[in-house]
Amino acid sequence: MSDRAVLSIDFELFEQTPAYRSADGTMDEDGVGLDGGEFLRRTLATHDATATCFVVSSVAESHPDAVRALADAGFEIGSHTHSHRLLSELSAADRREELARSREVLTEVTDEPVTGFRAPAFDLASDHFAVLAETGYRYDSSVVASRTIPGWYGGEFDLHRPAPATAVDPDAPTGLAELPVSVMPGLRLPLTGTWLRFFGPRYTILGMKLLARRGITPVLYVHPWEFVDLPAVEGVPRRVYYHTGEWMRRAVERILAQDFAFTTAREVVADAIATDPSTGTAGAGRIEGRPEEE
Repeated sequence: MSDRAVLSIDFELFEQTPAYRSADGTMDEDGVGLDGGEFLRRTLATHDATATCFVVSSVAESHPDAVRALADAGFEIGSHTHSHRLLSELSAADRREELARSREVLTEVTDEPVTGFRAPAFDLASDHFAVLAETGYRYDSSVVASRTIPGWYGGEFDLHRPAPATAVDPDAPTGLAELPVSVMPGLRLPLTGTWLRFFGPRYTILGMKLLARRGITPVLYVHPWEFVDLPAVEGVPRRVYYHTGEWMRRAVERILAQDFAFTTAREVVADAIATDPSTGTAGAGRIEGRPEEE
C-alpha cells in the first residue's frame, strides 16, 4: 500500500502549447498560465504538500520571479525543455541544446539542482536517454503506459513503477531512472491532464486508490494554464477549454484533500533506488544532490 502521490506540473504557458501554436488566431495577453502557477503554489502550501515542476526554461528567462517563487516554496524544479518543441521533430544537435540550455537556465534562476526531465507531449526521440545522460540529468518522467490515443501518444510502453531507463530502452545509459506517469488500471488512460477534465476528479481519485493498493505511487500531471480563464483564440480546439479555470481549481483541491502525502518526483525516484539499486546506479544521494560536474 502506498500513501504517497506526486502532483507534477508541466510548467508551460498557454502560448507554448501545440494547440495555440497551430491555431489560426492569436491573443494579445502575455504570460497566460502564470496565475495558475501561483494558485498551485498557494494551494499546495495550504495542504502542506509539495510538487515537482517540469519547467520550460524560456519561462524562467522571461518570468524568473515566478519560477524562483516555486523553488523557494520547496517545489522541485525539473526541465520541460527550453522552448517546448517536440523533441522528435528536432535534429540531434538541437535536442541536446534544448536539454542542456534548459538545465543551465533553471539551475541559474533557482540556484537548485535540476536532475529530472519530462518531454513535451511525452514525445521521445530515439536518442532520448543518451542525450539526457550527456546533459547531466538523473531521471526521466516522459513515459506514460497509456493505450494508443490516435493523434496524441500511447501504446508503446507497459511501465507503471520507477525502473531503470533500460526497462524502456535497453540501450539507455546506466545511472538513469524512469518514473512513469500513472494511468487508470484496466482502462489505461492517464489519470490527469485532459483526462481529469474529461472524466472528473472522482475518476482520478479512484485511479489513485487502485494504484496505491498495489503499492504504486500515483504520478499525476497538470498544466498551470488549465487553472486560469483562457482567452478565446480562433482555431484552438474546444476540448482545450473544457473544464479549465474555476472547475479545474476545485478539482485539484478535491484531489489534494485526499489521504495522500504529496511529494516530489525526485523523492520517489530516490526512495525506489534506495529500496532497489537496480532502479538506477546513481544512488539516492546522487539523485537528491547536485549532479557532478561534467
